[in-house]
Amino acid sequence: MSELSSLSVAQQRELLASKQVTSRELVDGALARIEQVQPDLNCFVEVWADEARERARSVDISTGGLAGIPIAIKDTSSWIGHRSTSGSRIFEHNVARHTDAVVQKLLDAGAIIVGSTNTPEFAHAGITDNLLWGATRNPHNHDRTTGGSSGGSAAAVASGCVALAEGSDMGGSVRIPASWCGIVGLKPSLGRIPMTALPGLFDTLSHHGPLARTVDDVWEFLLATQGPSMADPFSVHAPLTRPLATDINGIKIGLSIDLGCWDVDPEIATAVQETAQQLTQLGAVVRDANPNFTIRDGALWLEMWGIFMAAYYGHLVEEHQSIMDPLVVWLIQLGESFSAVDAKRMEIERTNFWNRATQPLHDHDVLICPTMSQAPGPATKIDNMSRPALPDNGLCQSEDMTSVWNLASPLPIVSVPCGQHSSEKNAGLPIGLQVVGKPGREDQVLAVAATIEKLRK
Repeated sequence: MSELSSLSVAQQRELLASKQVTSRELVDGALARIEQVQPDLNCFVEVWADEARERARSVDISTGGLAGIPIAIKDTSSWIGHRSTSGSRIFEHNVARHTDAVVQKLLDAGAIIVGSTNTPEFAHAGITDNLLWGATRNPHNHDRTTGGSSGGSAAAVASGCVALAEGSDMGGSVRIPASWCGIVGLKPSLGRIPMTALPGLFDTLSHHGPLARTVDDVWEFLLATQGPSMADPFSVHAPLTRPLATDINGIKIGLSIDLGCWDVDPEIATAVQETAQQLTQLGAVVRDANPNFTIRDGALWLEMWGIFMAAYYGHLVEEHQSIMDPLVVWLIQLGESFSAVDAKRMEIERTNFWNRATQPLHDHDVLICPTMSQAPGPATKIDNMSRPALPDNGLCQSEDMTSVWNLASPLPIVSVPCGQHSSEKNAGLPIGLQVVGKPGREDQVLAVAATIEKLRK
């Protein structure tokens, strides 16, 4: 039964339509696989087995979409009446009093939610480890991290528990774990999927996004959850429609290995370069394009992230600091160190960044670059912090080549597998490539991603 959960959405839907399996059997398969991998990976924090089985009995599979398909949601998303902790000991016993728009859309599409997945406290970091639930481990190497903050969702998909899982991306939180777990992860255009999971509706760093094993499954999630919606003031895009076109003949692709300042592992650089060469053989026009990012751009995102954390969670510190992640407290203190005028000046800096980030898209349909500059580190925060620092060579040493792109939040970006490491230290670990597109053009970035996916088969 657990083998059913390793099938794609299309394959599961075909089995349902032909009555070879029932939705209940798909749910049982997902639950069986969760039971197998959970002790080693720790990807789920809640499993709603009885409720999932009951919903599966009554689902109408003739409605199409995701009807009858088992999926997972991230522990930062709320479903009324279900525990939602955001990976925090403060909210260990919190039960959601509302349902977020993305969760409601998944339910309306007939998806069967089997559980919620692990995340660092308040989704604050690129490694999934917290004081409440512990660390989630990479299915490809249990000693390594999945990344974060949607690491539980990525591990659940990569290990075959579910075909689809919901994540959120404020600074690469979908793309980081997608890359390190060897799956597909999409940060849509700002507003494409209504975002109601935050106290403020006018945040411009945050997106819901899918994690899946195939580009087609990402597309299915997008069709089911997209707006427009009055619940989100940024949800203004015209809906995408079937089918997803995958012809890239003549498409203009910009290529940047270092984005102007990153120190990229040679194996990752080679994988991205070789993929670019293969795309030219399929009719794409690939040219070098440099957005000229700087180390300061990453610092700007971190400062804005600190303000985000301080505004939404700063009120918790006085009473609960002793049970909060020290990095969460540090981020809150960082955010509180800035004035309102400082925050407004950051918008001017962000405007400068936007002009540089989008310059290559004036002459190209998409830009491709690595998702992460290095292979994943240890699974736990303690082990990550004890690693020796890389030598200072004047380049950005951050593993993360994703968060800075959230400063250009209207751009859709997908991470898709493009290779794997062969060195003894990192053998077999996945390598991800980002495809960055123009606002509202998820169809183009996913067309390129689907072509890259075919190259890997």
